[in-house]
Amino acid sequence: MSLTPSTMLELGTPAPGFTLPDTGSGTLVSLDDFHEHPALLVAFICNHCPYVKHIADAFSEFAREYRDKGLAVVAISSNDIDHREEDGPEHMAKEVERRRYVFPYLFDESQEVAKAYKAACTPDFFLFDGDRRLVYRGQFDDSRPGNDKPVTGKDMREAVDALLGGKPLPSEQTPSIGCNIKWKPGNEPGYS
Repeated sequence: MSLTPSTMLELGTPAPGFTLPDTGSGTLVSLDDFHEHPALLVAFICNHCPYVKHIADAFSEFAREYRDKGLAVVAISSNDIDHREEDGPEHMAKEVERRRYVFPYLFDESQEVAKAYKAACTPDFFLFDGDRRLVYRGQFDDSRPGNDKPVTGKDMREAVDALLGGKPLPSEQTPSIGCNIKWKPGNEPGYS
């Protein structure tokens, strides 16, 4: 495991498009499917990473809570399944059931979507406004495996509450940190 921070993509960046298979439903999901939502959170996660496992139940609960407030959530796994078989689509579908995810969990086999977002770690979060401009990128909260801080989603909640409430978002945004995305050999992006 290589501990990796998020790249902190420039605020205001438009959300890159995607069309990927949802491992839970088997359907294709695209960025345009969320056009009616005033906010969209794109989360790069996976099944095996201890940093994702640490927040997974709280993240699932957060998504259920904020769904009725107007936040759309989509999760994407971009890991090379030759490196981590447990991050493959069949295991992802089981994770959807186990964690009771209410959002699509998409598989980015080519890793092109991860590259378009400059995703670097799991978890890596990108919050977009109604115009699909990036307004927050950073940590869910400051809890990490082994630091004994409770998982609250404090940073993400503050950002989403501000966005949905029409208030300024936090200017101080702390990078997320976690396992590096498992790139296919020869497919590593220049920013990793």
